[in-house]
Amino acid sequence: MDKVALLQATSLFAGISAKDLEELAQTLIIRKFKARQLIFRQGDYGSTLYIVARGRVHIYLPASPDDLPLQTLESGDYFGELALFDNQPRSASALAATPVVLLELTQPVLLRCIAQRPNLALSLLKSMSTRLRATNALLYERAAKNVDKEVEKQLTWQDHLADRVAELNGSWVFIIGLIGLTLIWMLLNNESLLTPPFDPYPFVFFNLILAILVALQGPLIMMSQNRQALKDRTRSETDYRVNLKNEVNIEMLLQEVKRVGTRLSQRLDGIEKNLRASEGEKFLEADRRSQPPPSPSTHPNHHED
Repeated sequence: MDKVALLQATSLFAGISAKDLEELAQTLIIRKFKARQLIFRQGDYGSTLYIVARGRVHIYLPASPDDLPLQTLESGDYFGELALFDNQPRSASALAATPVVLLELTQPVLLRCIAQRPNLALSLLKSMSTRLRATNALLYERAAKNVDKEVEKQLTWQDHLADRVAELNGSWVFIIGLIGLTLIWMLLNNESLLTPPFDPYPFVFFNLILAILVALQGPLIMMSQNRQALKDRTRSETDYRVNLKNEVNIEMLLQEVKRVGTRLSQRLDGIEKNLRASEGEKFLEADRRSQPPPSPSTHPNHHED
């Protein structure tokens, strides 16, 4: 495995010299994971960054790893960089979608590299800010959009013309108009009306016009179909973003509900303990009051007059 070539293809290490990359490559640890093997789980503490050397990795929230991964990483991508700086639990889980080979970069090695090469810190901060902006856009921007209107805004007059032609070609107006034009052309080139006719039978000039028309129809229809395919892809991407945003928001709500339930359970346990303690004191007080006072005759210092 050429670690240096992989580091050069990684955006995180853009601008780092080849000599520095060779030194950094010697510190990387190779980790191998089988398909469907968990790399780390959300909430785990970690201090390593991973670079995907081979295979695919799914970054997901624990609710549904198979249905809707937050991100799919391939060769040259990296993940786990946040844990290197804030020493906080992992914000998501990572799963090996296929057999993968990862290059592991530990926190001490990275900090030493940053101290020696400030450009590495700038590249890392730039990459982290890009991912943070994408996450903010996912959470706070409106994901649902009118796909047709969004695509229409980007069309030129040539695109609109191609759509109109494709729409006309697939209508009865075009069929009836073409039949009418053919009949009129045949009548105008009848020898009984025009002598000599400008396009006598077998109507060579008319066949040339039809051939040009057919030749132009094909590309125009393909252009319109390509735009329809673009709309379908945009619609699918919009649906994906909506589902992904809903997945993230639902997971956040579930975690918040879980925290609220934990706090309520702790408070209820405290209230229950206080009630039990209060009931125990009342029981002891009632039991003490229900006992008869000691008899005077049984008092040891009692003497009869």
